[in-house]
Amino acid sequence: MTDPLVLDFTDVKRQDVARVGGKNASLGELIGALSPKGIAVPPGFATTADAFRLFISHNQLEAVISGHFEALSMSIQSLAETGDGIRKAIIKSDWPDELEHAIRDGYRDLSGKTGKAALAVAVRSSATAEDLPEASFAGQQETYLNISGEDALLKACKKCFASLYTDRAISYRAAHGFAEDAVALSIGVQQMVRADLAGSGVMFTVDTESGFPDVVMIDAALGLGENVVQGAVDPDSWQVFKPLLDEPSLCPIIAKQRGAKAVKMIYSEATGGTTANVETSKSERTAFVLTDGEVLQLARWGVTIEQHYGCAMDMEWAKDGPDGDLFIVQARPETVQSQAETGAIRSYSLGKTGNALVTGLAIGNGLASGRVCRIDSAADIADFVDGSILVTGTTDPDWVPIMQRAAAIVTDHGGRTSHAAIVAREFGLPAIVGASNATEILEAGQNVTVSCAAGEAGVVYDGIAEFSVTTLDVSALPATRTKVMLNLAEPSAASRWWRLPADGVGLTRMEFVIANEIKVHPMALAHYGELEDAAAKAEIDQLTAGYDDKGEYFVDHLARGLSRIAAVCHPNPVIVRMSDFKTNEYAGLVGGAAFEPDEENPMLGFRGASRYYSPRYRAGFALECRAIRRLRNDLGFTNVAVMIPFCRTLQEADRVLAVMEEEGVRRGDEGLEIYVMCEIPANVVLAGEFAQRFDGFSIGSNDLTQLTLGIDRDSELLADQFDERDPAVEWMIRHVIAEAHKHGTKVGLCGQAPSDHPDFAHFLVECEIDSISVTPDSFAAVKRHVADAEAEMATQTLSGAQTL
Repeated sequence: MTDPLVLDFTDVKRQDVARVGGKNASLGELIGALSPKGIAVPPGFATTADAFRLFISHNQLEAVISGHFEALSMSIQSLAETGDGIRKAIIKSDWPDELEHAIRDGYRDLSGKTGKAALAVAVRSSATAEDLPEASFAGQQETYLNISGEDALLKACKKCFASLYTDRAISYRAAHGFAEDAVALSIGVQQMVRADLAGSGVMFTVDTESGFPDVVMIDAALGLGENVVQGAVDPDSWQVFKPLLDEPSLCPIIAKQRGAKAVKMIYSEATGGTTANVETSKSERTAFVLTDGEVLQLARWGVTIEQHYGCAMDMEWAKDGPDGDLFIVQARPETVQSQAETGAIRSYSLGKTGNALVTGLAIGNGLASGRVCRIDSAADIADFVDGSILVTGTTDPDWVPIMQRAAAIVTDHGGRTSHAAIVAREFGLPAIVGASNATEILEAGQNVTVSCAAGEAGVVYDGIAEFSVTTLDVSALPATRTKVMLNLAEPSAASRWWRLPADGVGLTRMEFVIANEIKVHPMALAHYGELEDAAAKAEIDQLTAGYDDKGEYFVDHLARGLSRIAAVCHPNPVIVRMSDFKTNEYAGLVGGAAFEPDEENPMLGFRGASRYYSPRYRAGFALECRAIRRLRNDLGFTNVAVMIPFCRTLQEADRVLAVMEEEGVRRGDEGLEIYVMCEIPANVVLAGEFAQRFDGFSIGSNDLTQLTLGIDRDSELLADQFDERDPAVEWMIRHVIAEAHKHGTKVGLCGQAPSDHPDFAHFLVECEIDSISVTPDSFAAVKRHVADAEAEMATQTLSGAQTL
């Protein structure tokens, strides 16, 4: 029995890839299995692989196609000539009567279902070998939008058949080892969503850079989605934390960034579906494409689809302009992170570099050096030099033949789900997208280094940089009784370390988020109207665009920045230290000079706890507390504890705790724990009294050593005497651990010493410290040092027992 030539999507399942290709098989699966769960998918139908083969045999095209490929293999004709010859042969061919009738009947049935006589449809190509785990085939064939009427549909379908032989598709199949005679093409005909009047985009149920599985990533642009995929716009973007999505009272959007969205793709019914990019208005650029509620709806759909398929998913969505409804219009397995090694972490360390020339979004985790090859148009890709750094404005599927031969890719435009980003990941290339001015700054033939090894920000350095590569097998790390935690400060880099078996985050420095993501002094936001510095006000206006309340800008960015760190180790504890800038550092923030005193010794001056209740900073601290409340209560990260730095006296501790309670951050509420830094000798001397006020201590070994030995930790003249292993410092540490445990209080240490000195890690284990918090790059070494110390202590205990 031969297969039908046309199948309604309701009759298609995910196992039907050989019949209708991966794209159409997935659409049928979505409609059949997930529409009952509330996921909206536009209806449609698909031509089968047998329909494609019938078309080829009816027009005797087998010999034409094989002849062109034979000429290509013998270098008689070029790739471009091969593809062009086959496509022209298909376009001028005739429809078999039975296939033409089947397509017309399918269109009439679909129009009847929707109640529209001349239904506008999207006509999509679906190769029968596509969307496999090892190859995405993303964008290799064509899509035709807003097609109305039977004759226009047949014309678009024939173009879809021909698009199986575009230069990029032929090249892509060859790169992935697919034989030409093993691939057929199915056409999906789907009710058109009027996204040109609203917006569209893509969604992944995994962090596309780090592989962190607990986030949904969503990109959105105005108009049709091709701009997002092709990287023609800088889209709005969101990250949503999956484990908290089931709680309806929460809004776990941990990252939210408004893109430039300079253009939008629309189509005109008067021209039969021709698309064009038009400039967006100022109001369109400054508003988000989606509301928070719509983002959460899409994220929940994404998780449902992922659970159904049993793997991370790559999806396309669209919003209908007339009614505002959201639709999933495509879903396929994610093909990059799903193939990555799950137990290995590769990290790169930069050595000596030239000047930073260009920055943008980092794609992948790697580095590459080479000569710049500037290509401005796909028409010039023959000029590309293999192994070069490809620099261009944007890419689309036509660029694939040279992209796979590049050492790295840099584009002016695009987001994390743009074509350049997707292809770079698939070929394992470092790439920087959305760099804005790369084509203006980077010169052809210039030696550069592309670095995507330091979080979300990618940097192009002048010249050939020095770097090293290390690979860590996390599965080989030993288990320990003593908790080994992470020091994390940069939200954009935090997800890189999700595979580390850390017991939580022992130190997150709030001031890093303020300096790198907010950039404005909190008092300049709280007292914006009193600010006299015109230049500072202009910069604040630019940074806070879209926020009527300047303080809300601070709270929103701080809460979301911290949430991205809190997400990495959830539900393990994450300790956030309230701000501990020195006055000279605070003064360097935008608008900060007007609010900071000039101190001779900022290290021992107006810092830490003393700021929080002072009229000089009280309003700024209130914003910090608001951010903590939002982080825990609205975003849902109740695994976050807070820590007070540089608390000099018991009276100061009481005053700070009282102020925090006034601001709604009260110890014990919803399980909130409040810690104190132990970095002043007074904290050690009065450890018992401090223990009654706080839930735990975190020993700051740098400041404690500095103040115990009376040595400026930054003094080069005294560097040889600055040592946390000094007997006086070790006495302090031993004493505070004993006093804390006597009062049932936890105590940890966050500092560099256990990383630098294995014997110091042994000392801490011998003192029975509860936790040690270290930087990610030293985590493995410290974990092993702690395991060795614990094993040694166990051996000594056993030996002593046998002696008795």
